[in-house]
Amino acid sequence: MAKTQNAASPVTAYVALGANLGDRAANLHRALELLEQSPGIEVIRASTFIENPAVGGPANSPAFLNGAAEISTTLRPRTLLDRLLEIEKKLGRVRSEKWSPRTIDLDLLLYGSQIIDEPGLTVPHPLMHERRFVLEPLSEIVPNVVHPIFNRTITDLLKSL
Repeated sequence: MAKTQNAASPVTAYVALGANLGDRAANLHRALELLEQSPGIEVIRASTFIENPAVGGPANSPAFLNGAAEISTTLRPRTLLDRLLEIEKKLGRVRSEKWSPRTIDLDLLLYGSQIIDEPGLTVPHPLMHERRFVLEPLSEIVPNVVHPIFNRTITDLLKSL
């Protein structure tokens, strides 16, 4: 259940999870627990975790474990993003160079069917349609959700890769 009313009514949002440092599975499970414990957020379901090679970043980066979660939230998009960043920090994420190895990575993929483009917040996530490691776990839990810009389902986007 939503714990705090910050928005008019709950919105369904989707979050990508990834980790390639430390106990990757434990980090992903802990991130889901912290999301669930957050006022205004209810984790509806999460995908299984899938191992993927690191994309971008330094050569020889460790493989990632990736997943996706469906949440119901009363938080507004910016507040939700801020909460994701707080959870990353709590779990030891250090932002040094782009795409460097990390204990946790939480990305806001979709927020209802909204299209948001403001400094520091772009929804839908601008690269999600290009990333198998995002689309695979997302299609496991919500294959028929429609990307609001491309007007194609997650499964269709995955098949086109």
